[in-house]
Amino acid sequence: MTEPARILVVGGGYVGMYTALRLQRQLRAELRSGAAEIVVVTPEPYMTYQPFLPEAAAGSISPRHVVVPLRRVLDRCRILIGEVLSVDHAKRTATLSTLATDEEGTGPVELTYDELVLAPGSVSRTLPVPGLAEHGIGFKTVEEAIGLRNHVIEQMDIASSTRDPAIRDAALTFVFVGGGYAGVEALAELEDMARYTARYYHNIKPGDLRWVLVEASDRILPEVGATMGRYAVRELRGRNVDVRLGTRLDSCEDRTAVLSDGTRLPTRTVVWTAGVRPAPLLAATDLPLNERGRIRCTARLSVEGVDHAWAAGDAAAVPDVTSGEPGRECAPNAQHAVRQARVLADNIAASLRGQPLEEYAHAYAGSVASLGLHKGVAHVYGRKLKGYPAWLMHRAYHLSRVPTFNRKARVLAEWTLSGLFKREIVSLGSLEHPRAEFELAASPPPGDDDKPSS
Repeated sequence: MTEPARILVVGGGYVGMYTALRLQRQLRAELRSGAAEIVVVTPEPYMTYQPFLPEAAAGSISPRHVVVPLRRVLDRCRILIGEVLSVDHAKRTATLSTLATDEEGTGPVELTYDELVLAPGSVSRTLPVPGLAEHGIGFKTVEEAIGLRNHVIEQMDIASSTRDPAIRDAALTFVFVGGGYAGVEALAELEDMARYTARYYHNIKPGDLRWVLVEASDRILPEVGATMGRYAVRELRGRNVDVRLGTRLDSCEDRTAVLSDGTRLPTRTVVWTAGVRPAPLLAATDLPLNERGRIRCTARLSVEGVDHAWAAGDAAAVPDVTSGEPGRECAPNAQHAVRQARVLADNIAASLRGQPLEEYAHAYAGSVASLGLHKGVAHVYGRKLKGYPAWLMHRAYHLSRVPTFNRKARVLAEWTLSGLFKREIVSLGSLEHPRAEFELAASPPPGDDDKPSS
């Protein structure tokens, strides 16, 4: 018997999951006969649908419905929960650590492969801002989204119970850095949620909360166009959100956000959403990278000048053949990632069968963004929408894109229920430290160590 052709998929995000999902359909016969094998290596056993993170943070969607369990969806793939540390494509080997290797203490292991799909995604792009590493909060994972929700409600609890005006003001000041999708949608949804929550506090009014959006450029939400971006600024400012354009965060030490315009904001909350960068793994491969650290790819989604290696999504620099501009690349967003994964999987299957490959060509359809409940902006196929119609389009579009019918039905049911009943305003911050109470109960009371044993 010959060894099966092993396809190694690195990453379980948009590209990783959708590529593996389509491959297990395209190679159904090969997988059944043992002629092919698909191995997915991912740090988490689920794919996070990131456009729903703001609504999860606001409590409109349950966190478990924002993620898609990979083992259920990729039932004909081998799933390894771990991290690829390096790739030596010349030798067709990947070095990785898993939960098992950590427990065994044997160190990383090597996994050989025949075809490589690199889709590790991106990580937050941070800057050397003093205090950011110690006090900043990210917004890329479901854990961060729920942690931020708990944090915001916790700050309202602190403000409600303190007698110190300085502590109260700092607790009720929330600074978001970055005017892209993540920052604007997260701020808008949480501001909506906090304003609603304030009605249940006897000494906090919505006007007591201060929300600040800091953006280094002269506009927010560039994907929806200049006109809709200006509308979004007016909408946010109309809700007393302090939008600072052309401004940077210089420091956030000692619970004080210092802005480039000289403003000092005592705050206990700094949310960093100022862009992303390619995953560090790419620098630990022998594959060609561009000046931004992304993998150089052809329009067929193969790695430039390298056989049996493929990439797409945030990690890949893919030529945009629809733009008509030489050297222009596809934007690293979810819209392209999902469509690239489809072409990538088809090309791998065609390559294994000796068939011709196709180029990835997709004209950007436009963008939609939520500005809180019943508010949004959209610029789709040249049409501009705002307010309730844009918010409705935002929900309809993402409901159509979230993977699996199971998730679509659950999300739709939750939206329906949230429209019929009141918002949940509970903070479950203790979930982040589930053993804290038991550890306290198990620790000896003060002074017990000094008592003589009987």
